[in-house]
Amino acid sequence: METNNSKVLLIYTGGTIGMIKDYQTGALRAFEFDNLYKRIPELSHLDCEISVHSFEKVIDSSDMNPQHWIEIAEVIEREYNHYDGFVVLHGSDTMSYSASALSFMLQGLTKPVIFTGSQLPIGDLRTDAKENLITSIQLAALKENGELVIQEVGLYFEYKLYRGNRTTKINAEHFQAFASLNYPLLVESGVHLKVMKENLLPRKQKQHLEVWKDFETNVAIIKMFPGITAPILNGIFNIPNLKGVVLETYGSGNAPTDAWFVESLQSAIHKGIYIVNVTQCSGGSVMMGKYEASEALKKMGVIDGKDLTTESAITKLMLLLKKNISHKLFKIKFEENIAGEI
Repeated sequence: METNNSKVLLIYTGGTIGMIKDYQTGALRAFEFDNLYKRIPELSHLDCEISVHSFEKVIDSSDMNPQHWIEIAEVIEREYNHYDGFVVLHGSDTMSYSASALSFMLQGLTKPVIFTGSQLPIGDLRTDAKENLITSIQLAALKENGELVIQEVGLYFEYKLYRGNRTTKINAEHFQAFASLNYPLLVESGVHLKVMKENLLPRKQKQHLEVWKDFETNVAIIKMFPGITAPILNGIFNIPNLKGVVLETYGSGNAPTDAWFVESLQSAIHKGIYIVNVTQCSGGSVMMGKYEASEALKKMGVIDGKDLTTESAITKLMLLLKKNISHKLFKIKFEENIAGEI
């Protein structure tokens, strides 16, 4: 596998990775990505051409929203034929949401889009930023027999490349900040890059890139907890213009069997609100009907979230709600695999 003659576009949106410490004042300031090779001379060993596109106003990942996802996707759409791969530098807090969203937005993707970031600024003495950045660029440039090895949206952090829409941020302090508990690694970085080809999305025949850009933001996430009450649940379901809800249930998709709870969900579904059942466990899958506590949900037509992460479920819901899908077909379409998320 080689990176020869590959062209990679670095898209800097913001986040810790784009900061550098001024050692005289101790303050953090923006890293000058235009001087990338000067700051990180190791990149010259990659034997690929790197260009940089920086957002005019950098975004703290806590401020990330669908409009920013559209901006990222439009850069990729505009430059798609000019580059072999793309690296998106992004704050880690909402990176799993953004990687999930982009995996659904970029229909027909046949090139790598690698999200990465860091826990420490790029200029910090013990930073994880350099390794994450260098290896992400290498992965975005990687070819075998002239063909790009990765043809999907990935998330690279601390020596591991995951499928983007399978990830969740699990730690705010450790360098190993992300996990993909329901899907194995795509690549592991050590002395050599170990590519698990069997885990990659199958290579597609040349396809035309189509970008989905419409999001329905009248959605909510409800996490079940012992003691949740009818006024709380009904209050959410009665929000004007609410279109869909991701319901984080217990274990393999279980929820209270109390009459008021079942009636609240039935009433919401009757009003046309879509409800997606995902587990609040870090790993595992919803299996509606396995226990009595989920049988009622299955019967009333709650959507089976299977092994989707919450990040993947909510972004998929936001996008599919804007598609011209009939009410009867919506459940079937949602439960179909779009980008390796299920």
